[in-house]
Amino acid sequence: MNFFKLIAIAAVLGILGILGIDCGRVLAQNGNGETGECTTKETCQSLLDKYEALLRQYDSDITKTAGEKKTLQNQIAALKKKTETLSVQIKQSNAMIGELSIQIVDTEASVESTAAKIAETQKHLAAIVRAIDEADRVSLIETLLAGRKFSDFFDNMVYLESLNRKSGQVLREVKDLKQSLEDQKLGLESEKTDLEKTTQMKLLQKQEHEKSQAEYNQALKTKDAQLEQTTQAKQLTAKVIQQIKQRMFALAGVSDTDAPNFEQAYQIAKTAGAAVGVRPAFLLAILTQESNLGKNVGQCYMTNNTTGAGVKISTGAAISRVMKPTRDVGPFLEITGALGKDPHQTRVSCPMSFGYGGAMGPAQFIPSTWKSYAARLQSILGRPGNPWNINDAFLASALYVSDYGATSQTYDGEWKAAMIYFAGTVNTKYRFYGDNVMKIAQGYADDIKAIEGN
Repeated sequence: MNFFKLIAIAAVLGILGILGIDCGRVLAQNGNGETGECTTKETCQSLLDKYEALLRQYDSDITKTAGEKKTLQNQIAALKKKTETLSVQIKQSNAMIGELSIQIVDTEASVESTAAKIAETQKHLAAIVRAIDEADRVSLIETLLAGRKFSDFFDNMVYLESLNRKSGQVLREVKDLKQSLEDQKLGLESEKTDLEKTTQMKLLQKQEHEKSQAEYNQALKTKDAQLEQTTQAKQLTAKVIQQIKQRMFALAGVSDTDAPNFEQAYQIAKTAGAAVGVRPAFLLAILTQESNLGKNVGQCYMTNNTTGAGVKISTGAAISRVMKPTRDVGPFLEITGALGKDPHQTRVSCPMSFGYGGAMGPAQFIPSTWKSYAARLQSILGRPGNPWNINDAFLASALYVSDYGATSQTYDGEWKAAMIYFAGTVNTKYRFYGDNVMKIAQGYADDIKAIEGN
């Protein structure tokens, strides 16, 4: 399988570096520690694992920053509410201070008016006192000689004494009123002073809240910037992951230009899986595993119809056991003949250290197995199936694993189906295959959620 070179990733990592991302965490390295081309399943998977770990860290950072941002927003909202409450209280206090100022002015006017009344009363009282004093100095004989009545003399004296008492009482009452008004004025002034102090304190509290609110707003802007930066870094990392995950299903007969990328392969798997009730993520995992099994990737030609022997395409070296003659050569000739392919120039898998090769196309079906599914494929497709057609290969795989428990869509059911797909049996000797398929399937399930926007 051909993969993009890490030099392309390095360009993206340069962008990530600008955002403060630790590029050293995600650079894939060869055994000698040098950055190299992603040419094997192991190096590509290692690179992918590192990027996905970085992506998870970004998710964690985003969640943390979002939580801190929410806390700041709550603090800002609380401060805003307190500030608004203080503003209302300050307005009310200022209104009360204004009212008290008016009352003080009115009271001062009343005090001045009362003082004037006291002065006027005192003048009247002084006049009465002088009149009484003058009357006291006139003798009774003088009064009689003047021809005035004795009773008139006493009546005048009684009147002056009564007037003197009443004037004194009025004076006392006016003085008491003045004292009361002065006390009232002092009380109003004291109340106004206390209210002014309270208002000043609230004004200082409001200013402090506004200062804190400004600081929180600045912190919120910083969190927004961090969140945006981390989100951008996450998006860039996700793009790099998707580049890595442009998994080329270029097995036997499918050129790099014709092979689907991950999104396209998902749509194919989705359609095929829906036809028989198999999870797309599991189908993708099966095809990915089949694509990455080293030599079993369609690198041989079967050239001898009798023995099933052939050659390695890259070197031309003769290889035995390319195809089992008694089981697969005949069906292979039928399949290629029906499709108009040259059987001796059609890619099939090379043999591994055991058994035979001869697996065809992206799904790596051996010819005899493909033939056993030919009728079912044709009934669904409305035409003969083609092992080298991506859509047909996915559907054939879906049919196969559906026969061995994958329709349960449970871990155990899919694991069993994967084991049988590989070895025809659930032999724990080959459990590496089933375990790895399920691990890949979980990764694909997460990718599919991202594609579907869930």
